[in-house]
Amino acid sequence: MQASSWTRIAEQGIDYGIIGLLIFMSILALWVYVERIMFYKTINVAEHNNREKLELDLSDNVSTVATITVNAPYVGLLGTVLGIMITFYTLGETGAVDTKQIMGGLALALKATAMGLLVAIPSGIFYNVLLRKMERILAYWDIEHNVGAKD
Repeated sequence: MQASSWTRIAEQGIDYGIIGLLIFMSILALWVYVERIMFYKTINVAEHNNREKLELDLSDNVSTVATITVNAPYVGLLGTVLGIMITFYTLGETGAVDTKQIMGGLALALKATAMGLLVAIPSGIFYNVLLRKMERILAYWDIEHNVGAKD
């Protein structure tokens, strides 16, 4: 297999593998966010007698969004490292320093980093919104059940 065909396969692996994984992560984070928001709108705190059970119901799948937030930049970084490795490998095989080739390889590498950040930032916002909504619902439960009320 020639070096150029190997690098082309590796570049496609980054495009379809890393970028595809990041797209999947972003869709999953958005799906969980929308599902949780819809669920929170249907909650009636008066119907729940146990605060811990309510908290368990509220927190279902929220850790998935947190995990995506934390790991998306690392997946993007993996794509960056692989892209730089491909660039250096290609330069080593050809033996010539071609500015166009170097810049193309670095652009491929940085595309993965940018995509990782584009997934992580909204996911972090989703996570914080969900946590705040959970806190508010639990506070309403405390008020409804006179928890912490001073007589």
